[in-house]
Amino acid sequence: MRREHIINLVTLAVLVVVPLGAWVLDEPFIITLATRAVIFAIAGVGLNLALGQGGLVSLGHAAFFGIGGYAMGILASHAQAYAPLMEWPFLIEGTKSMPIIWLVAVVSSALAALAIGALSLRTSGVYFIMITLAFGQMIYYFAISWPAYGGEDGLVVYVRNGFPGLNTLDPIQFFGLCFCVLCIVLWAMSRVQNSAFGLALASARQNPVRVQSVGIDPYRLRLVAFTLSGAITGLSGALFADLNRFVSPTMLSWQMSGEIMVFIIIGGVARLFGPVIGAMIFILLEHVLGGVSEFWHIYLGALLLMIVLFAKGGVIGALAGREVAHD
Repeated sequence: MRREHIINLVTLAVLVVVPLGAWVLDEPFIITLATRAVIFAIAGVGLNLALGQGGLVSLGHAAFFGIGGYAMGILASHAQAYAPLMEWPFLIEGTKSMPIIWLVAVVSSALAALAIGALSLRTSGVYFIMITLAFGQMIYYFAISWPAYGGEDGLVVYVRNGFPGLNTLDPIQFFGLCFCVLCIVLWAMSRVQNSAFGLALASARQNPVRVQSVGIDPYRLRLVAFTLSGAITGLSGALFADLNRFVSPTMLSWQMSGEIMVFIIIGGVARLFGPVIGAMIFILLEHVLGGVSEFWHIYLGALLLMIVLFAKGGVIGALAGREVAHD
């Protein structure tokens, strides 16, 4: 078994053992921290498809994260107020069902990613970075100026949404649900990475001219990857809003895009479990160092500097040595 596979299995084991231990010791706050790490890991896995596989440095992925969150907030708020979203030309009601909310979040985020990607991918390099940032800020300021759903103050959902057969208000059950979603997303990403599409996308990142010479359009590959990436990030946004029972424009800010990118850099760009380890380390630093100083990001910056200078493959790259990222 490759060393990286062992690291991945250990990561999953830690992610399961810690909240289970906290549940036995009756420490719900630790379970909530683990749930945050899982949700952020899903967002990181989504961005890693565009960044790691496609080489697309996007500073606008918080837009998809926030769209997923607002999809949850809008549907749940209308359900709790017993007020339909739309009555004409056909009736659309709110819902407290997580599967329906996830579907709406994924579709909404995917459509937004498709529209943004169709325009942004006509550029490259720093221009692509700035256009995605611009789109993200446009959606951010739209949310601030949207008084129907809280505007700058955000939107509160009083009771967590439901999932068939589970009590989602129980922290350990909600963690288990989010963990299962993460496992499904990781499995799907592993299939994508090792598929013909994933190999072509990686080739387009390395040498787009050669890929185009064999009849494959790099633009279409990147657009599909960007759309899938946005859809997964939107799903994580819906889960994050459900965890907090609150959604606000901060979910759409460029700082959130930066944080998601930090997870990937810490764990390892293009590594399947890179965002998972990165999110776990980020939440751990936030919890431990945040209680010491409000300027704990200084230490995070130092960690990032050390990784960029001495471990460009991230934590997984440093632990796995010279092994390649994929089979």
